[in-house]
Order: sequence, then C-alpha cells, then structure tokens
Amino acid sequence: MEWLSIKLAFRNLLGSGKRTWLNVTVLSIAFVVIVFYNGLLDGWNLQAKRDTKAWETGSGRIDHVLYDQFDPLSLEDAHAPLGDMLKAEIESGRAVAVLAVQASAYPNGRMVNVLLKGIDPVQKTLLLPTAALDSGRIEGDPAIPVIVGDRTAKSAKLKEGDVMIVRWRDVNGTFDAREVRIAGIFKTTVPTVDGGQLWMPLEDLREMTSLYGEATYVVLSDEVIASGDFDSTGVLSGEWRYVDENALMKEIDDIIKTKRASSMIMSMLLLGIALLAIFDTQILSIFRRQKEIGTYIALGMTRLRVVGIFTIEGTVHSVLAILLGLIWGMPLLKLIQYVGLPMPAGTDQVGLAIADKIVPAYSAGMIMASVVLVIVTSFIVSYIPARKISKMKPTEALRGKLL
Repeated sequence: MEWLSIKLAFRNLLGSGKRTWLNVTVLSIAFVVIVFYNGLLDGWNLQAKRDTKAWETGSGRIDHVLYDQFDPLSLEDAHAPLGDMLKAEIESGRAVAVLAVQASAYPNGRMVNVLLKGIDPVQKTLLLPTAALDSGRIEGDPAIPVIVGDRTAKSAKLKEGDVMIVRWRDVNGTFDAREVRIAGIFKTTVPTVDGGQLWMPLEDLREMTSLYGEATYVVLSDEVIASGDFDSTGVLSGEWRYVDENALMKEIDDIIKTKRASSMIMSMLLLGIALLAIFDTQILSIFRRQKEIGTYIALGMTRLRVVGIFTIEGTVHSVLAILLGLIWGMPLLKLIQYVGLPMPAGTDQVGLAIADKIVPAYSAGMIMASVVLVIVTSFIVSYIPARKISKMKPTEALRGKLL
C-alpha cells in the first residue's frame, strides 16, 4: 500500500504538466542559490583561516600578558625575556619570535605612525619574505633593511630601494632615529601583517631599543604542536600566556557566524517564494479533486493514507527540484569553483583576510543539509493544506461539495 501511495502521487504530479515543472524549476533555482551562497561562505572561511595561519598566527602563539594587537598603547610594556624552552624551539626553527615597537616614519617628508616588528630573517614559520632582510643589506650602508606590505607601500608612496627616517623610543624612554631602506614589498591577503607595519631584523630592533633577548610574542609552527614536545605550562610564567589556534581565529569565526545568519534569512526568503507556489498548487489540487478524494475514501482508503498521497505529491516537487538542480546547477557551481569569484576593488581595505577572488567550497555535509532543508520544508508546506482531507465526509466529497 505504501508503494501504491507513492505511485499514485507520482502519477498525479506528472499529470499536472507545466504547473509541476514550473514549481520544480523555481525550487531548483532556490536550492542551487542556497548551495552556492553557503559554499561561498565556506570557501572564504577556509581561505581566510589558511592565509591568516600561514602569514600571521601559525598553529598557536605565546603572547606577553600585556600584548593586545588591537591596542598599540599596550606595546610599551608588552615585552619580556624568553625562557629556555622557547629559546630551544626558536633555535630549532620550529617557532619564531617577534618584537613589536611603536614608531614614527617620515616617508617623502610626511609623518606616519608605524609599528616596527623585528623577526628572524631566516625563519620558515611564516610566509613573510624575511630572506630579503638579509639580501637587502648593502655593505657600508648604515640604513637598516625592512620589508613592507603593498598596502603600506601604496599609502606611503614607497617603492623598493627607498630610504626614510624612522624614530622610536628605547626601553629608557629616550627618542632615537635611524634610516631604513625598503628591501622588499610583499603582497598578502592578511592586512594585519601589512597595514602600517615595517618588518626588520629582530637583532637590529633589539639593539635599537636595548631590549636584548626580549620579544612581544612567539609564533609556533605545526611541528611544535604536532610533536607533543611543547608543554605550555613550561613557558607560561606570570609574563606569558598561550593562545591556541581557535582563539586566534575567533574574529574570523565571529564574522562567518554573522554571515551565516544573513544567509539563513536569504535562504528562507528564496524557499518561501518557491514553496508558496507549491502551497497554492496543493490548495488548488485538493479543491479540484474532491470527487477523486471521495472515491479513494469510499473504496476503503483511510483518510490518513489519502492525506499521505497529497503530502507525497507536494514533497516530490522538492525531490524533482533537487535532481533538476544537480543537472544544471552542478556544472555551473563547478565552473564558479574553477575560476573563482572575483572580489571588487577595495575589499582588501576592510581589515579582513580576503583574496582577490574567493573559491567556493562545497562539502558533502553542507549539500546534504541543504537537501534536507528543502525536502523537510516542502513536506511541511504540502502537509498543511492536505490536513483538510481528514475532515471531509465521503458523501459530500463525491458530490463535489466545497470544503
């Protein structure tokens, strides 16, 4: 009997002709758009986390307890000598120390506030092209080599080889100044290692500030975390705190959560438009087929089974829509994934890790969640009008009397 109900539902649905396929087409468009938008968010999330990890955070970080990357005023006291364990990890090349100091730069006769960040030129933990800090030295030239991001270079009108004055305060509060030379300009999707920052050799910055052997934070590589040799309790004194990868990615996660909330609103609006057509179709179908309903009941079919037939009819719209969406949507989504979605100019100025183009990521879990959403909502919308059948009397239905 269950197979008979499904067979009757399919026959009646396909017998409706153009009306059925119009509803299916609209619902398939909604399904494909939902998958695309969620894939776009997943792709951005993966790209932002991957680039932020590669360029800035690594797999974890040891921060000075006073360090706050969003508060430049905290840098004055956010530094301390490194412990033996951290020194060992740094010397092995599995971690890199960074010292951050506030300063003022004078490019082309103008003054701009900058952060001087000292880093080991031979480090391999981050993607920063720090090798240029060694190759950029000129024998006999007192200017210290630095590298900057392209955003900083554009805003300060700097190019490779330019020399400018940098002024800072040392550990005793005394102002000093030196010339620095732009040894390299790098391009990155992570603005937090670019905007207003000058990267220079760590030992040079330590000598300039008299902060010998000190650092503001230490970036840990995958090898440190995966080896299991790292014990945060061994380095966390009152001056240091361990920040794991999840905490470092919190800002990105919060933004993605906000975007997902807006995507749910958009998804429900698209589904609402498509499901409204199915709802109207179900209402019209029950109104026009009262004699057929009465015949089913008179022949011994229970009201619950008749309700099931009409509910299945409405739900089959979603099944056909998903199949149709896979036929035309899969090639389109694959093409977008192959070429990427170009981002408009200026998106790199919003302070988020956004590439020139975002490549959507379509996971099996996300696609299945979209399929379940479409089918369940179609089932609910189909069942609501079909409930009226349970209140019909067979004799009145056979006469075609209105509900």
